[in-house]
Amino acid sequence: MKRHFARKNFFFLFFFPMVLPCAALPQQNSQAAQSHPNGYAIRTSVNLVVLRATVRDRKGTPVAGLGKEDFQVFEDKVPQQIESFSHEDVPVTVGLVIDNSGSMRSKRSDVINAALAFARSSNPEDQVFVVNFNEHVLMGLPANTPFTGNQQQLEAALSKNKADGLTALYDAVAVALDHLTQGKWDKKVLIVISDGGDNASKHKLAEILSMVNQSSAILYTLGIYDANDDDRNPRVLKQFSRISGGESFFPESLAEILPICRQIANDIRNQYTISYLPANSKSDGTFRAIEVKARKVSRRGRLTVSTRAGYSAPLSVSPMTDAGSGRP
Repeated sequence: MKRHFARKNFFFLFFFPMVLPCAALPQQNSQAAQSHPNGYAIRTSVNLVVLRATVRDRKGTPVAGLGKEDFQVFEDKVPQQIESFSHEDVPVTVGLVIDNSGSMRSKRSDVINAALAFARSSNPEDQVFVVNFNEHVLMGLPANTPFTGNQQQLEAALSKNKADGLTALYDAVAVALDHLTQGKWDKKVLIVISDGGDNASKHKLAEILSMVNQSSAILYTLGIYDANDDDRNPRVLKQFSRISGGESFFPESLAEILPICRQIANDIRNQYTISYLPANSKSDGTFRAIEVKARKVSRRGRLTVSTRAGYSAPLSVSPMTDAGSGRP
């Protein structure tokens, strides 16, 4: 199996003007978290930069059991003080973005089974939705059901459209990112299953990369295509994963799709949540590069950490001046 894990590359940053959501960017005004009956917190606004981090050893195996003292966070190469740390299975708002274009026809049943395998491995409290796309983008669940954890509803949502037509991948990701904002859970994930090609979207790639940067969502991508698929574009799938702190997978056979989806579900369950208050408090709109390191554990060798590449600081806007009076 070819597995291409997304790594941070600080020569590969997108300097789009943006303001990240509360889960990824410090805000001017903090609000108290709302308590969920089961004890989970739904954060509405925070002053901290919140990161989701996956740690792997040299064999690519997820590493659990690390503590706060095992991590170091750097912003623009300056060490930051970790304010809070957790490693627990929390509910997630997750979107399954499924390519239903003609090129996916022969792979459709495997993709549906893999997506269902992911759902079965999820936390019972997860909010799940489906976006199906060819040249059109359609929500899989009924209009009055924005999210579900019901397996029968998800199977119906995944199976309702036949594989045919062109590919509007960028439009589908845009719709999915927007729908994620309706979810109540702070942790948000998209799983995109496609060949990476696009020949029908109204959105441009640069727009979608900017949206991914602005979102706190983690994108996992599965590139599924034939060797003679002229529309395949693995580079785009890698970009989505890399800048969001997710991972890309390119299975060599359809049989590998199902275990990959199970692995993604397991990885989501075992991520570390790390937050810090930036030492640089300037509201200058500049991009801040983030690097997270895990201390070397002798028996596991060197550890690697995948997380977001960075964020853009908020930009203070000067009050408009009254042209007639010269007063603000």
